[in-house]
Amino acid sequence: MTADRPSLPIVTGTSVFPELVKGSAWAALLLIGLGTGAAQAQDPVADLMRNQGCPSCDLRLTTLRGLQLAGFDLKGTNLREADLKEADLSGAQLSRADLRRTELERATLVEADLTGASMRGVDMEKANLTRARFGNADLRDADLNEARLEGADFTASDLRNASLIRAGAMGANFSNAKMDGVDLERADVSGADFSDARLMQADLDRLIARGTSFRGADLSGVRLSSADMSGADFGNANLTDALLRNTRLPGADLSTVRGLSQDRIINACGDAATRLPKGITLEPCT
Repeated sequence: MTADRPSLPIVTGTSVFPELVKGSAWAALLLIGLGTGAAQAQDPVADLMRNQGCPSCDLRLTTLRGLQLAGFDLKGTNLREADLKEADLSGAQLSRADLRRTELERATLVEADLTGASMRGVDMEKANLTRARFGNADLRDADLNEARLEGADFTASDLRNASLIRAGAMGANFSNAKMDGVDLERADVSGADFSDARLMQADLDRLIARGTSFRGADLSGVRLSSADMSGADFGNANLTDALLRNTRLPGADLSTVRGLSQDRIINACGDAATRLPKGITLEPCT
């Protein structure tokens, strides 16, 4: 009859040396070490912080609220519906990242690279996006209310139906952007570039756009109520069915606009420096 042998510890997926019998101190240490390593391998946040990035990783639904992620490499990373509220992503590399419905409220993304990112429905309310790059990014339905966008680059981005109420976008670049139905009420876009952008049916009520370029832009059907467009350049812009009510246009150049209708200019005003197309008149601003 075979004598009973001491049982060996069982660790799934790991070989155990025969000499480390059950109850041995060395076996206990081995098990603790294996368990610690497995926990670290399964902690994506710890890996992210340790490596200062995680390009092309899957971090969807992850809680990263308030973390210091400045300069991190997150190119192509899936951050869909992650919580990044108040996180610092200054200078972070987020090109081609998936940020759909991600929470970035009050986050800091100064000079971050978000070119080509997928950001439909992203929440960036009150975020600091100064000089951030969004070229060719998908920002449809995005919440950018009260965001800081000074000097940000949105060249050829898709901002259809996005909300930028009270946003500060002075000197930002929106050239060739798709902005149909965008809400820019009370935003300040002074000195910004909207050349060749699509702004059809946009809400521009109380917009501040001093010295802004709308050259070649499609502004058909926009509503400009109580806006300040002093010194704005509308060269070759399409203003078909646009409504200009109580809008200030001193020094603005509308001489080559298309589709502007006198009956849709209500109490708008200009000055001696305002340039108008043939047949259009404005009251003088007081």
